[in-house]
Amino acid sequence: MAAVGATAIAGCLALLIWSPAAPAAPAAPVAAARTLGTRAGNRVAAEGNALAACELRLERAPNGLPVMAVVGASFTAGTGPGNAALSWAVLLARTLGWNAVVDGVPGAGYVRPGAGHQGPVARQLAREDLRALDPGLVVVQAGHDDSGVPTSLERQRVGQAIDAIRAAAPRARIAVLTVFAPQSGPTAALSLVNDVIIAAARAADPHVIVMNPLGGDWNFQRAARGGLHPSAAGDAWIAAKVAATLRAHGVAPAAAHGAVICDSGAGHGPRSPRFQ
Repeated sequence: MAAVGATAIAGCLALLIWSPAAPAAPAAPVAAARTLGTRAGNRVAAEGNALAACELRLERAPNGLPVMAVVGASFTAGTGPGNAALSWAVLLARTLGWNAVVDGVPGAGYVRPGAGHQGPVARQLAREDLRALDPGLVVVQAGHDDSGVPTSLERQRVGQAIDAIRAAAPRARIAVLTVFAPQSGPTAALSLVNDVIIAAARAADPHVIVMNPLGGDWNFQRAARGGLHPSAAGDAWIAAKVAATLRAHGVAPAAAHGAVICDSGAGHGPRSPRFQ
């Protein structure tokens, strides 16, 4: 799948490699939500944060292409193929030809903080200065790692995330990519959190684009038999599925070339992408 591509400039952010240890206690996103879209809160030591630095370059030298912001968990981080450049999010950006800022944190959810406590979603959104970025599309991929979270808390955090996006990027379309289940099938807890996310997102924004892998029985190739994460081919399938869904909702590919992709996983060990 390395042949899939459009010209892109990658940003890199050091991420801890996800381990199967038990998730940390849910972290409150209040501080992150307060700083969403503010340079003081989001751009601390930007010179030492390559993702932020790449985003700043994108904002200061716009190329006229539409922009999308993506935050998510291990699927967005490219955990399955072990290469951030092969994640569905990067492939989606290339397919659409849009500028993109992508932040994937394995284990993150609307509640769970994930690897290195780089999540939850509210904190990831705070790192992407949506107000300055002015994206036309914001995509949130999360849910699997919130299995077992109290439904009232999950509902609250989903609503807060949608509200924060709308406040910082009022012109953006908002899309949520909900729960991915293992190939063996969903548990009752995964089905419950999936339903809560969909209901809460639609309550917060009736126009939200909902993509439901669990309810839609998405069938893609996995990196391991019976496993959760997609292979490189599986990520390509997901990217194509998401692109088709977005197009059906009026999100069109860009006509020009030269898109910039700022990706938090780029340049980090075996996940390093080969941008062309």
